[in-house]
Amino acid sequence: MRKWVKRLLISFGILAGMLLAANFGVNIWLKTQLPDYIKKNTDYKVSYKTLDVDLGTGNILATGISVNSKDPQNTDVIGLQGTIDTLKISRFGIYDAVFNKKISSSDLLLAKPSLNVILAKPVDRKTGKKRNPVLFENIRISNGKIAVFRHNKQKFLSMEQLDLFVENLQMTEESVEDKLPVVFDKYSIKGERFFFRPDNIYAITISKINTENGQMSVDNFRLTPLFSFAQFKKFYPKKVQLFEFSIPKMEFKDVILNKNKISLANADFRNPVLSVYNTGVKGVKNEKKSNFEVDLKNIRLNNAVVRINKPDGNKLLSVGNLNLNISQLMFNKETSEQIIPVGYKDFTIAGTDIEYSNHKNITVRSLALKPGSGEIRDVVLSSGALKTGKLEYLRTDHIAFNINKLEFTDKKLNLDLKDLLIENANGTFTAGEKKQSKPAGADIVKSVIIRKASLKNSNIIYDQGKEPLAFHDLNATFNNIEGSPKPNQPGLSFKVKDYYLTTRNFAYKTPFYNISLGLLKLNKNRVQINNFVMKPLVSRAQFIKMIPVERDLYDLKAGQITAEGTWELFSQNKAVTASHVVIQSADANIFRSKIPKEDPKIKALYSKMLRSIKIPMTISNLDVKNSILVYEEDTPESMGPGKLTFSNFNMNVKNLNSAKIKGKPTRVDIKINCSFMNLSPLSVNWNFDVADQKDAFAISGKTSNLPASGINPFIRPYLHVTATAGTIQEMLFNFKGNPAGLHGAFNLKHKDLKIAVLNKNNHEKKGFLTAVANIFIKSDSGSFPESVSVENVERDPTKSFFNLFWRGIEQGLKKTLIGKNIEKTEKKVKNAVSSVKEMKQSVKEIKQEIKDKKETTQPEVVQKEKKGFLKNIFRKKEKNEE
Repeated sequence: MRKWVKRLLISFGILAGMLLAANFGVNIWLKTQLPDYIKKNTDYKVSYKTLDVDLGTGNILATGISVNSKDPQNTDVIGLQGTIDTLKISRFGIYDAVFNKKISSSDLLLAKPSLNVILAKPVDRKTGKKRNPVLFENIRISNGKIAVFRHNKQKFLSMEQLDLFVENLQMTEESVEDKLPVVFDKYSIKGERFFFRPDNIYAITISKINTENGQMSVDNFRLTPLFSFAQFKKFYPKKVQLFEFSIPKMEFKDVILNKNKISLANADFRNPVLSVYNTGVKGVKNEKKSNFEVDLKNIRLNNAVVRINKPDGNKLLSVGNLNLNISQLMFNKETSEQIIPVGYKDFTIAGTDIEYSNHKNITVRSLALKPGSGEIRDVVLSSGALKTGKLEYLRTDHIAFNINKLEFTDKKLNLDLKDLLIENANGTFTAGEKKQSKPAGADIVKSVIIRKASLKNSNIIYDQGKEPLAFHDLNATFNNIEGSPKPNQPGLSFKVKDYYLTTRNFAYKTPFYNISLGLLKLNKNRVQINNFVMKPLVSRAQFIKMIPVERDLYDLKAGQITAEGTWELFSQNKAVTASHVVIQSADANIFRSKIPKEDPKIKALYSKMLRSIKIPMTISNLDVKNSILVYEEDTPESMGPGKLTFSNFNMNVKNLNSAKIKGKPTRVDIKINCSFMNLSPLSVNWNFDVADQKDAFAISGKTSNLPASGINPFIRPYLHVTATAGTIQEMLFNFKGNPAGLHGAFNLKHKDLKIAVLNKNNHEKKGFLTAVANIFIKSDSGSFPESVSVENVERDPTKSFFNLFWRGIEQGLKKTLIGKNIEKTEKKVKNAVSSVKEMKQSVKEIKQEIKDKKETTQPEVVQKEKKGFLKNIFRKKEKNEE
């Protein structure tokens, strides 16, 4: 037993001696022969001062190392050049290094290295040729100076005073377009003057970087373009944007680089400045999907400044102070295919001093956004066009909203707002020009819903060009606004379930009128208007000069207008259905001058006018109560306008419609009761059917106990006739007609009717003509006058319905007052007037003959007689002739 143990111990001793001898021999060989061996069998030249190798552990310790690539031009292997003060390798794969030419180690320590590393050329995937890799599981560098170059000698990465620990470091041989050049699991880094050039356009620099307790801090991070903006556009004409980015201070931890993925957590970026320069080039869709993935968690952006410039160098967007806090931000293949190419979770965004300047200028004092809400303060929108002279200015103190849902489905936006509030909006909003092109962004919208929208305490002018609308003290609420793309049309269509709007001192200005409302209340089922006023902006004389053809000038007032029913004003399918509309205490003055040329356009009857209304409309009952209507008409021959007055005016209209609602009656019935000329009652019944393409109508009425002199204000100015006595005891008319003309019956009961014919100045009674006229006029109709037929009253299509109606009344008056044989009577009157004119002409001729004869036979006597009695006689006659 003892011999066996003794032999075993001797064997171990011999083996240990052999190992020691081999280790000693290998060390002697390594010190003397290894540099030559490496030079002959690897791609590098290595020298060193000291070298110790432990064959048992594979540990290597060397000092004073100098390393260089044997062939610096060979881009198929990683190039090395530099010195290392101390090199320590643990568990070095000596066998792989010698026989497989594969350098690998579990741990690598470099003390004071000063190295230039040239990355190998990316693997040729076509040949599939593999290179001899360099693998280090863990690497430590202290006080190093490292520079990494691409295979084309372009500087890629560098750092000075580097203290580094990296666990499971891997340097890829594949293209950096698809994978990161270096990846690792854990790290600790400290250094200065960091440089990284990811491509040919940008360079990244860091003045100082440090890691402590897993937290990394970076000072003066800068992403700097390698070209000026002009050079960038020249050398890269298809690029859309150029960026410039700086962060004075940032901190983060948990950085993980794994193949094509970058993970980062708890990042804090302080006072960053981002500048974006747009080239104006439209982006070309890149069919190649990016392989990079970014996963950022708990990211904070503090006091950031953002500047985005237009192609001409002017500012497009700027943010003076932006703060962002986001729990997770993701970028990958899936998100890159979405409208918003990043995925995110909970976030908060706050910014101040935001300015946007393009076709319109927008400034925002402060902005705050969360996934479920947003708030904007002091928004100013302005624009000015020098050519048109239009200026748009709109300001609101406060905008707030809450979001139920915001998502993209199949690259279409689904937006659901719980509520939207706009407060204290003031200014002028200009309507955009009507264009056929599709509105921006409409093609990405699938659905927009606003459950409740409120506008409070606002004063807005809506400028449509020459006709601005002014809303003062405007308050409005809209419920369930729904927007969706129009079927087979560009743009969006909107519908509103319910709304409520109030405004005071509403104003609307046109070239001729200023329209104002003291109060407007509007919802889906009721309208109330107080103190409606439509006041001319010009005098009657100015109006006459401004219009090329005849046109009415209105001066309207109404104490109150109310309407009840339903109406779709904010829908694509607009419609008005009212059960009752009431106009209280209206005061209407209508003036028409016959001085301008007649309007040659054909005038449609009211049934056709209503039928031409594009939207479906029906009003079951329209009532005008306790109102006054005055019509004035002026002619070139009249001394002032003729005037018709209808006071205590009450009207009921049933079924006022546009004949576009199925199942609704289309016949319109109008009943009017009023006081004519403030002297006698007048009632009118009028009806027509809007759906009747023949536009037939019927109108009948009655007035009684009208003093004949009551109509003088209308007939005196331009007919030069006044009624001096008599009474119209009763007047009845019953007419039917169509666009061609009118016919019917007329009945007039009158007593003691007398008229006076005036001269052209409406001052002096013309006795003879007055006598002739009264001879042919029936002064009394008797107790039971017969009706006369009004026949063949042709309509002038260029004149209004009321012109036709008046001509019917005129024919009835002539037949009643003059007789049924009107033509013969008128002929007699004309003959009588003609006889008087002939007699006056004969007198003038006799006087002229006497004058001529006396001048030839007794000029002196005649001269004396003219000075005396005859002169006065002739003067008197001359005056009478006038």
